[in-house]
Amino acid sequence: MRQHPPTPLSTRLKRAALGFDAWLNSTLFESRRLLARGWEGYSEKLKCLRFRGAPRVVLDLTSEAVTLGAAGSVVMLALALPAFRETESDWLKTQDLAVTFLDRHGKEVGRRGLHLDDSYKLEDFPDYMIKAALATEDRRFYEHWGIDPIGTFRALLVNAQGGGVVQGGSSITQQLAKNLFLTNERSLERKIKEAFLAIWLEFHLTKDEILKLYLDRAYMGGGAHGVVAAADYYFSKPAKELTLAESAMLAGLFKAPTKYAPHINLPAARARANDVLRNMVEAGFLTEGQIQTARRNPATPVNRSRETTPDYYLDWAFEQVKALAGEKKLGDDRVLIVKTPLDSNLQRHSEQTLENMLRQHGRQYKVGQGAIAVMDVDGAVRAIVGGRDYGQSQFNRATDALRQPGSSFKPFVYAAAMTTNDKLRPNSTVVDRPICLGNWCPQNYGRSFSGSMSLTSALARSINSIPVRMSLEIGKGNAKAGRAIIIDTARRMGLTHPLTDSSSLPIGAAETTVIDMAASYAVFANGGRRAEPYAAWEIRNSAGEVIYRRDKAVEPKQVLEKHVVEDMNFMLNKVVEEGTGRRAALEGIRAAGKTGTTNGYKDAWFVGYTGNLVAGVWYGNDDFKPMNNMTGGSVPAMTWHDVMTVAHQNLEIRPMPGLEPDGAAKVASSNGKSVDQTSSIAQSYLAGTLSRRSYEVLGDLGNLFQSAARSAPTISAADTSRASAPATESVAAVRQVAMP
Repeated sequence: MRQHPPTPLSTRLKRAALGFDAWLNSTLFESRRLLARGWEGYSEKLKCLRFRGAPRVVLDLTSEAVTLGAAGSVVMLALALPAFRETESDWLKTQDLAVTFLDRHGKEVGRRGLHLDDSYKLEDFPDYMIKAALATEDRRFYEHWGIDPIGTFRALLVNAQGGGVVQGGSSITQQLAKNLFLTNERSLERKIKEAFLAIWLEFHLTKDEILKLYLDRAYMGGGAHGVVAAADYYFSKPAKELTLAESAMLAGLFKAPTKYAPHINLPAARARANDVLRNMVEAGFLTEGQIQTARRNPATPVNRSRETTPDYYLDWAFEQVKALAGEKKLGDDRVLIVKTPLDSNLQRHSEQTLENMLRQHGRQYKVGQGAIAVMDVDGAVRAIVGGRDYGQSQFNRATDALRQPGSSFKPFVYAAAMTTNDKLRPNSTVVDRPICLGNWCPQNYGRSFSGSMSLTSALARSINSIPVRMSLEIGKGNAKAGRAIIIDTARRMGLTHPLTDSSSLPIGAAETTVIDMAASYAVFANGGRRAEPYAAWEIRNSAGEVIYRRDKAVEPKQVLEKHVVEDMNFMLNKVVEEGTGRRAALEGIRAAGKTGTTNGYKDAWFVGYTGNLVAGVWYGNDDFKPMNNMTGGSVPAMTWHDVMTVAHQNLEIRPMPGLEPDGAAKVASSNGKSVDQTSSIAQSYLAGTLSRRSYEVLGDLGNLFQSAARSAPTISAADTSRASAPATESVAAVRQVAMP
């Protein structure tokens, strides 16, 4: 039997392709036939559902309405989604604080934040108040489901008849949704969000809970949110004691709190209260006879003319409380009572002293502003004066204004030097002679150099070359490295703002605030511990429970060694008793401090302390215009003296570390023996028998003899040649003068 040769692969592939093509054509043809038959059957069945005439019109309209309604619902849901995201948080807790501040004696001195009190229960509100709110804002509140179509239609009719907005159409639930989640923006988008959120609230809260939240959160004018806060603000009484006339006046504020606020427009507020009384009759809550007494005796609010309050202090204290709340140290309660270290009498005296000084010396020195901060040595702030008139400017110059401290910065340099070199003591000899860092050459106030002197004398006379030499000595020949150590010392002591590193930093070219300077000097007064300025001794929540105490919250940190503190106290005491700060000296109380005057007389400072208190004083102009030769030893020192004299009344005077409370101050010399630094020369000077220049010359001669006898450590010019200045430092080739 003859065998056929095998079929080639290409032939087999062609045959398979032809077979698949035939199958596909046959299947498509048969499918078309089946589909046509099915469509004919479907059409025959639909013939019985055809409508003509009016039924067809109704069906078409209904179909279009469903289509458009579905599309509209999708659009509205898309618009409402941003609002619903607000409900993801703990929306029942307002994010704004309502803080009542008390002074150190427990007397209320002011409030800040959201003036709100939601500690009342609904049954605590007077029946008049609830009925007045319902009659005016939402009579069908307990009948609708968040949106009241009947009430909205009625409001539209009333407004059309009145030719304007006479009656609102939003329900209480809608208004609460706006208060909790939205803004007062007038837009369709906001109204859509408001409607959705109102329905959402109705599903999540009872009617009584919604009404209670509305009475607590509605803005009532005058910074007051809620009926309880408004009753206190307008009538100085608890909400439960409101009369019918007072309830009607408060209910009238829901619509337009600014327009009808009684402390702004009392006639308009009383007219609006009459409308509320009429609404209560129309709603069936009261009879005409019951409201006649309220109409004849309208509510009379308390006089809210501007009261004297420590506004600058309260603004700063409120920021402190908000910071604690942000750190989750106060729990979830937003209604707080804060007891502060504020001394109300000292606060008023400080404000008056600043104003008196500016009135008396402002024209002479061409100065328009000042600032004061007074605190305990642990940082408890007793008084803050942020400017001469809070009504004209709310900018707090004591806490927020960054100004150059001038020579009042020098104690940080001295402290850093004595920390890095334990052989450097108040009686160590230093040399006042010319020095330049690059193109910058500092000069002294008198534009002359005095040669050798003690470290104490250099600080008391505010010599400028010495701190610059110290920056080199601290950095072991590298001024930039030395300034880095000085900056670190200043920051550890309490200067919180970044300090610009420049050649003139050691004589006070970097900027800082009054309150930070005072807090930093407190380190000297309290024995070397960091003193954070604070305004909250104790904080209670709305239930009266203590939720924060300062003594349990902060452990002070030691930032300076004891021997450095004692030596600095000795030297800074000499600034007050014998140096540039003599006008700050207190009768019978040892004081220490430092003057500061910046280049061009743009800033004048005195920062000082006793064993009890610390205070910083600054004078200058907001526009940085130069003053007329005002130095820190003039008006700032006098202001410090007047403020601290009153501040120490009735205080048990505590000694400063290293200084006896009375008698001559002692300081240990380099050989360990006690040296009496209050010489007969100094006594003659203080008694007025010697001129300042004579005292300085004689004092320097005495220091030279003492230095030769003791061979004390010396900072010499040999270590600080111009060649050692960093070549990268580019400073304008001008002679900047930082004055005492």
